[in-house]
Order: sequence, then structure tokens, then C-alpha cells
Amino acid sequence: MAKILVVEDDLALSAGLCFALDEAGHLTAAAYTCQKARQLLKTGQFDLVILDVNLPDGNGFDLCRECKSSAPERPVIFLTANDLERDELNGFDLGADDYITKPFRIQVLKRRVEAVLRRGTAGSDCFDDGFLRLDFQALTAARNGERLSITPNEYKLLRLLTANAGAVMTRRLLLEKLWDSGGNFIDDHTLTVTMNRLRAKIEDAGHTYIQTVRGMGYVWTGDQE
Repeated sequence: MAKILVVEDDLALSAGLCFALDEAGHLTAAAYTCQKARQLLKTGQFDLVILDVNLPDGNGFDLCRECKSSAPERPVIFLTANDLERDELNGFDLGADDYITKPFRIQVLKRRVEAVLRRGTAGSDCFDDGFLRLDFQALTAARNGERLSITPNEYKLLRLLTANAGAVMTRRLLLEKLWDSGGNFIDDHTLTVTMNRLRAKIEDAGHTYIQTVRGMGYVWTGDQE
């Protein structure tokens, strides 16, 4: 069971979403404004936020930025009538895990919610597929049983990628979450060098974990390419 915050100002739609998700075994809370959503996010631990863009007192994009700043690992799904490509790309740039446009089918939405929640669960304290083992609690890594030397920034990068397995992590988001927020500057070129060095450590000819999405960023495939 996941605790889900539904931020939607259409009261009928909000009620329908909450009913469907509750029926699927989750626990939902509804917010109709940005202000209410912020209050709930401060007082409750949510596993997922479903977020509209156009809200009475603000912008869902700004709220997503705040959500990802305070809890980068918590997934966000946009559910909105804003179907322009630039809006969708903006949502992903801000760290959204999915972007669903209205109108939509409730059963499809439920499946996509489950997919996002599974990705979040998979990217917890450990990743182990029998070849590569990553322990983010102990900060240890091994490839085919051989201990790897991983830097702190590389661990941060791996944690963010595995926690969002299957979702594209944009270069801008990685730069913001991994370094800029800590006050340590790193440029786009250094991110490329770091990613290439990390790939050389964890991958071999038969195991590929990180895929480059041209023009956007990277996605953790979990050796399923």
C-alpha cells in the first residue's frame, strides 16, 4: 500500500481519482490548491504525488520543483490538460517520473502509478542482479564479485539513477540534484566524464546498465536493454 497525494482542483475528478486509487489498495489524500499541498507535504510522508499543472493559486511546475528539492527520491506524476511538447519536456526536466495528459483512462493511469511505485521500490538501499551489487547504506560496490572503488559523487549518481529506474533523468536535473544544491559547481562536461568513468567501472561487454537518451539525459535500464 502506498500513500499518494492527489493535487487536482477539479473536485469531481479528484474524488474519482482518490476512489480508484483507494480501491486499488492505496491510501490517498486530496489537495485542491498549492497551499494545501504544501501543508500536507510538510506533515505527511507520501510515496507518490499526482500533480496537475494549472492550480487556482499557483503552478504545478513550481510545486514539482519544490517536491523534488525536498525529497528527490519521491516520485511525481503530472496529470494535466497541458499537452504541448514544451510542457511535457519541462515536466521531465523538473524530475517528473511520468507525464499523463487529459483525457485519460483510469485503468491505464493505475498501471502507470504501479509502474512508478515499483521503480521507486527497486531503487532503495541495494541493487543486486547477481553480477553488479550496490549497497548504498554501506557505500560498497562489487562487479562479478570484485570490489569496486566508487567515489561519493558516483554513489550519488547511482542512487538517483536506480531510484528512478526506467525513467529519463535529464542532465539538468542530475546537475542540480547531485552538485549544485550542495554548493559544489560542476559543469556539463564533467558530468559526461563522470558518467563515462562510472560506466567503465560497473559495465562490461555483457552487462549494460545506463542508457544515454540523446538530447535529454540518462536512464537506468537495470541490464534489461
